Formats: sequence, C-alpha cells, structure tokens
Amino acid sequence: MTAPVGDEALLRRRREGWGAASRWAPPAALIVAVLVLWQLATRVWEIDDWLLPAPTDIVRAGYEARSLLAPHTWQTAQETLWGFLLALVVGMALGFAIDRWPLARNALYPILITSQTIPIVAIAPLLVIWFGYGIWPKILVVGLICFFPIAVSTADGLRGADPEMIALLRTMGARPRDLLTKVRFPGALPIIFSGVRIAITYSVVGAILGEWVGASRGLGVFMLRATNSFRTDWVFASIAVTSLISVSLFGLVAVAERLALPWYYTAAREERWEEI
Repeated sequence: MTAPVGDEALLRRRREGWGAASRWAPPAALIVAVLVLWQLATRVWEIDDWLLPAPTDIVRAGYEARSLLAPHTWQTAQETLWGFLLALVVGMALGFAIDRWPLARNALYPILITSQTIPIVAIAPLLVIWFGYGIWPKILVVGLICFFPIAVSTADGLRGADPEMIALLRTMGARPRDLLTKVRFPGALPIIFSGVRIAITYSVVGAILGEWVGASRGLGVFMLRATNSFRTDWVFASIAVTSLISVSLFGLVAVAERLALPWYYTAAREERWEEI
C-alpha cells in the first residue's frame, strides 16, 4: 500500500529539511564551541586584551568603531565587486577562446598556468606605480587573483559537453552556435559556477592585499592602523567584517547558481530521494 501523494511530498520536504540541518549543524556547533572556549581561556588565564581579546570584547569594539569601519568596509566592497566582475568577464572570455580556437588554447593555457606562479605581492607594487593609489590597482589585483579559476572552469566545462547529445543535434542539422547555446554552455554551467565560487572566495583577500601595498582607505588600511596602535580588538573586528563579506558574496553566488540551474538541483534532489 503506497502513501498518498500529498503525504509523500510532505515527507520529502521534511527529509530535505533534516538534510539541510544536518549539513549546517556541525560547522555551527564547532564555531560556537571554539568561541566559548576562546572566551573562557581569555578569562581564566587573564590574557591581555592587546595580545588576545575575548570574543565579547571584539564585538563591543567593532560596534563602538562602526562609524570608522563603515567607510573602509564600503571601499573594500567596491574594490571586491568591480575586481570580481572584471575577472568574470575576462575569465569567461579566455575560457571561450581556449575552447573555440586550438591555437588560442596552445598559446594561452601555458601562460595562464605560468601567471599563477608569480606572487601577487610582487605585482601589486608595480600596479601602484603604474596606476597610482586610487581604486584601480586594487581592482586589478582582485582580477588577477580571481580570473584563473573562472577561465579554467569555463574551458573545461565547455570541453566536457555530452558527445552523444552533440552528435544527435548534428544529425538534426544544428549549427555550431546552436550546439553552444543549447548543449555545451548549459552543460558547462555547473563547472563554471564551481570556478566562480572559488574566485569569489578569494576576491576579498585580493582587495585586502592591494590595500596593504598602497591605499588610503579600506579594511586592509584599517587593519594596518589598528595593528600599529596595538588595537588587537579592532584587528579582529575587521577580520570578522572581511569574513562576513566573503560569506555573503559566496551566498549570493550560490543563490544565483540555483536560479540559473533549477534543472540541475531538481535532478540532484530526485537522485538523493531515490537513494533514500
């Protein structure tokens, strides 16, 4: 005897809810445990605030310095977003070029790999010399850090298209443009989004690094000034804001991926349900 369709759908939603909770509960519990142990350690051993402030002191210091943190946070957010958009455009363009033309693949792929062996801290000062202390050097640093995973994932995703589907469409008279728009690019989107998630994670780090080399505003500048003033609580507060920006951007990419690939996640849910 089978369950009614409505009961089966309700049971499925409950199982999916428990599955999501089981994925988020362990890291959340671990973070809470680390914060509690951190708080207790600073109180029991009476650690000086300039050496290691307690989490509650960091939260209080960040709230008190919110008027100072706000403009620096906005500056870093701008650098991160513009740099990531630059990396997205350039990375996808390079990925399409590598996939489309064998000569471009042979010429560009080794250069892309070699570019990742050059320390970005060696390039950032040159960008400051060439473009000054404005926002452009930081945007370029973010772009240089983020474009590689996007370019590689785009090229690999396009090359990994289903050959049987391509052969079927060719027998039906499909043109190369039709193959790209109907099979190759949609099929490559999950891999492309994997590269985008990696890139967005590194984007804020790139902005901070660019600010350390030369800037007058930004979370990197705030960190340096707080360190020189022995305001360790402000340093930790700026680190927390940096992490919050990174997690928020990662979440936005995840939402965009689910909106762009509803068929992909529907199939994944169906597969998990069948396994259960």
